[in-house]
Amino acid sequence: MSRLKNKFALITGGTAGIGLETARQFIEEGATVAVTGRSAEALEAVRQAFGAQVLAIQSDAGDTAGQQALARQIGGKWPRLDVLFINAGDVTHRALADWDEATWDQLMQTNLKGPFFLIQALLPLLANPSSVILCGSVSARIGLAQSSAYAASKAGLLSLARTLSGEFVERGIRVNGLSPGPTETAALDKLGLPAAEQQALRERIRQLVPIGRLGTPWELAKAAVYLASDESTYVVGSELLVDGGVGNL
Repeated sequence: MSRLKNKFALITGGTAGIGLETARQFIEEGATVAVTGRSAEALEAVRQAFGAQVLAIQSDAGDTAGQQALARQIGGKWPRLDVLFINAGDVTHRALADWDEATWDQLMQTNLKGPFFLIQALLPLLANPSSVILCGSVSARIGLAQSSAYAASKAGLLSLARTLSGEFVERGIRVNGLSPGPTETAALDKLGLPAAEQQALRERIRQLVPIGRLGTPWELAKAAVYLASDESTYVVGSELLVDGGVGNL
């Protein structure tokens, strides 16, 4: 398989779940891949799994200064960047009354501010043509209780897919959103809720899906491969929903 042959691809939050499976599929399709993550242990597991096929970089998606350092590291290794998949995210869910400013700031830095400044830092490296994929969420389209801050951050990220596409269109840089629905990943265990509330929210999430099941990282990664490949060169400033019908039915 060679849908991504000769492409250099960076995946943020690539040590687990959708990001890790996307790295696997990008490699299988011929890409040269780098992934980021905060955990040294998780990054080492990626190195053990893929060996020299992947460049594993420790980086905090919410650290604005760190985005410049990441761009310098990528620029020192690669001649260009053909694909950027912004996948790292903070999935904290809370009732409005339980939010505090520090937690809000952390979520927004990871989900919106960090990605914005990473794209800025990588702009000189982005090839013509290239593809930037922003991982949104169907939560930006629906009214799921306790998702207010998370959904707002993802709505902002999806807006960037449109506005930055307008800004970069002359440079051949396509920016699109990829919005998962409820997906069976470890992120569901990181919602930041007490155990009983988390279980209740998980059940409500399951009931949202018209086709009656959660998605899989494999399904989301297939969509990322499409948006990264030359098969999607006419897809610009769009949002691809991979959500089991949650956002439309």
